Formats: sequence, C-alpha cells, structure tokens
Amino acid sequence: MTNWMPRMTRTSAFWIVTAVVLAGCGGSSTRVESGNENQILHLGNGADPQDLDPHIVTGVPEHNIIAALFEGLVSEDPKTLKPEPGVAKRWEISDDKTVYTFHLRKDAKWSNGDPVTAYDFAKSYERILTPELAAQYSYMFNDVVNAEAFNNGEIDDFSKVGIKALGKRRLRIELESPTPYFLSMLNHYSWFPVHIPTVKEHGELTERGSPWTRPENLVGNGPFTLEKWRINQVIEVRKSSTYWDAEEVELNGINFYPIENAETEERAFRAGQLHVTEQVPLSKIEYYQKNKPKLFRIDPYLGTYFYRINTNIEPLNDKRVRRALAMAIDRESIVNNVLKGGRKPAYHYTPPNTAGYTAEAHVEGSVKQAKKLLAEAGYPNGKGFPTIEILYNTSEAHRTVAQVIQEMWSENLNIKSTLINQEWKVYLTKQDSMDYEVSRSAWIGDYIDPKTFLDMWVTGGGNNDTGWSNETYDRLIAKADKAATQQERYRLFQKAEKLLMEEMPIIPIYFYTRIMLIRPSVKGWYPTMLDHHPYKYVHLEPSSN
Repeated sequence: MTNWMPRMTRTSAFWIVTAVVLAGCGGSSTRVESGNENQILHLGNGADPQDLDPHIVTGVPEHNIIAALFEGLVSEDPKTLKPEPGVAKRWEISDDKTVYTFHLRKDAKWSNGDPVTAYDFAKSYERILTPELAAQYSYMFNDVVNAEAFNNGEIDDFSKVGIKALGKRRLRIELESPTPYFLSMLNHYSWFPVHIPTVKEHGELTERGSPWTRPENLVGNGPFTLEKWRINQVIEVRKSSTYWDAEEVELNGINFYPIENAETEERAFRAGQLHVTEQVPLSKIEYYQKNKPKLFRIDPYLGTYFYRINTNIEPLNDKRVRRALAMAIDRESIVNNVLKGGRKPAYHYTPPNTAGYTAEAHVEGSVKQAKKLLAEAGYPNGKGFPTIEILYNTSEAHRTVAQVIQEMWSENLNIKSTLINQEWKVYLTKQDSMDYEVSRSAWIGDYIDPKTFLDMWVTGGGNNDTGWSNETYDRLIAKADKAATQQERYRLFQKAEKLLMEEMPIIPIYFYTRIMLIRPSVKGWYPTMLDHHPYKYVHLEPSSN
C-alpha cells in the first residue's frame, strides 16, 4: 500500500484548530473523554481517502476506513495477523495446496440485510479483474488460474478463471501453484466483496468514482457502516447491527479525521481530541520519548521509503544517472540527524527479514564513484544536467527529507532540483499518470512476504509507475511463483532484487517504523508488522485514560 503523510488544507486546518480551541473553553468534556464513555474511537487518518471503493484504491488512509466497512473471506488475529475465519467460517485446502474451498457463514449479511453469498465474491473478483476498471491491484490475483490472462484481455470468458461459486455458501479458488501467503493475502481490501446491486444502481460496474461509496448509498458487510463523510473534516462509521459477529464488537463507532499536518494533529491529541495519531512531528519525538513515554509508541512496520524515478525521460532513462543519484545520498545522516524514531537506512528495497528473506544486493558506491558515473553519462561535474523536479505530498517529514536530498545532490553532484508539493489525491494522480520526474514514494507490505515488494516492478505492474521494464526481472518473479521450495523461491528473489538495485528505477532511502501518540484508554491496539488493528478487537477503558 502507498503510504502518504500529506499536507493540510485550509478547511481541515480551520476545523481542527477551532475544535482544539473550543476544547479548552468551559467545562465540556473532550472528544477522548466522551469517546471513552460512549465507545467512540477518534483516529487521525492523515488524509481524506481517494475513494472508498476497495477495488480501485491503493493507499493507507483508504485501508484504515475500508477495513471497518468491509470484510473478506478471512480476518486476522489482532496480535499475530495470522488468518482466522471471516465471512468464511472454515476452508479446505487440497493435498497439492492449489485448491481452496471456502464455506461461508449463513448469518453473514450486507448492511441492507441481504445475505453475503459466494456469488457476491465471485462477481466482485470478476469486477476487479475486468480490464475496463483498470484496477491497480488486479495483480494481487495473478496467483489464481487464468486471472492474469483475463485481466490482460487474453481471454474474455471469466468461467475459465479459477474462481467458482459452488452454490450460495461455497467458493472455490484454484491457484496456478502452491502459494504460502495466499490466506494472508485474502485480508487485503482488493479481495473484499462489494455489493454488486448497489454498484450497478449508481453506475456501470467498471465505472471509477461513481457515487455508490457515498454515505447515503454504500452497502458494506463489515463491523461498521458509513454514516457521514464531510470532506476534509471527518468520516464517521458506526457499529453495524447486521454484522455476523456484532456481539463481539465493543466499539460503537470510529471517527477518522484527515488531519494532514503533524503539528496540528499533535495539538489536537494534546487537547484531548484524538485517541491515536497517524504521525508525530519530528520536533516532538524526543520530547515524548523522554517526558511522556506512556503516550508515545514506536512499533515495527513493514515498509520502505524510497524515491521513484520516471525512467521514460532523459537523462533519467540512463541507469548510470539513476545509480549516481542513489550513491550521492547519505542515508545514515537522514535517519540519525533528521528523522530519528528508530528508522533504519535502506540500502536495498525489501525490508530486512521479511518472512526470513533479507536482500544481499545493496546500493553500493561512494560520492567519488557517483561523480564518475555521472561523467560517463555525459555530465562531468553535473555540467549540462537539467534541473530535476522532486514531487512529494507535503508533510513536515517529506519536505525535510526532500530538502536534505536536494542539498546532497547539489553538493555532491552539482545537480540542481526543485521541490513540487501536491495534496494527496493530486499527488497520486500525477504519479499514476507518470507526470513527474522523481517522486517521493513509500510501500507498506500488503502481506508478510517479499513478493509484496518485488512483484510491484514487473512490466506493466499496476503500482510500478516508473516506466521501468526488464524481461529478465519479469521471468525471475514468474519463476519464483512456481518454485518448488522456499529456498529456491528466495534465491530467485535475490537475483531479482540484485537486478533492481543495478538498474535503480527506485532509490531506497529508509525502512519505516510506525511512530504514534496513543491514549492509555485504547485497548487491543497491538504492535503488528503491517500496522493492522482489526477494529472488532479494539475497545476503550475510561479508567485507563
């Protein structure tokens, strides 16, 4: 998933600051105090979602909300993230581990009272794979028999795809080969079902941005329903009475606030308006660590912060230039002197020890070698090199990192660059349409396996967005899918990542940690590698605040 941390709009800034000021006036309770009493969780969400259609979004802000509104075949343990029953109460796996048969609950319902059936899942999967929808996450289905061929338009008969509804309560999924992470992958929102009649009522099945996701229209099957969406102010969800496991859901609602500025979010937290923040200002990390450690957390987080490079444009289409840019960055200085918070410098792309895999390939080379590569590419001491643009969705951290890298490229390579900031939705559009030169990027694992990082860069991949294509890389990733053992699979991944670091369509910068402010009253919010917190297990204890 794409990670974000964008800038604040005037509307959200005014609204949040007003709320903070009012919280200090008179004797009225704060949001946190009233939320604790009424089981309403108040979360910082960083940005307004691009959409709430699980088949077309790609970001973390979207995931946070969609996880409350929809549920897939499986759910996940709140501590370990191991798959556990969701809409499917149980499943069977064939001896060769390529056929999964899911048995759906009789009491699984949509929020309008309709039963959730195997046909809903099959039709939803057909929708996300339909080429006209142009779903960026369609590749999540590539392990399914003929799914990629259907999505690419090589076949147009969905009955040939390995997804079959065997009546209302049974769904069969046939894979190309054994896929050890398959059940975990099913908890990604691209595998969530949508209510097909509702989608059709408000447009074509393959229409992007149709109004079916508005509060007055959306029909979901998760533990909460969408009650309100005030752009740049708040998204409110409330406990669903039709959810099959409603008795276990302790929260009565969640409010998501798109507070895009870290300083504003911290003030809101301090004023008792938020239970959990999405970020912490760089200038406040050491203060909370030393003075208020009970409100401050650093959790592990399976993610990489990197810069995408548009390899279609000169001179960035020359890998010598890309490698020179990567070599000229002092990652140790960035994580130790600028960011802090436990982040680690990234000299390769996949986070270390991802399901036991650690890349052997590294970004190697000194500033002297970077200058030599640049000269070989025709730009001795940066002479004649055009000014390049660095696109980022503005936040304190993104801006600061971009400024530091801008200075490093200038000092070390005599290359000039300009910084371009955009709000979250515009930033995503520019990156997806390749309307950029260098773009601030990040990737959070969709499941705990190196493939979630490495299959992004295959030719034409929905989240590639660099223009980079390499047939050898494509073959290595495809062969890894069919490897007989994990050892062989990881050996192929090592070769692929070595090639990625040689070609350098991306520049790894650092590995993430999840840094947040959190109230003691929030229970069930466990540290997890993907920063997933199944809301059905979360509750509030007033006495702990």
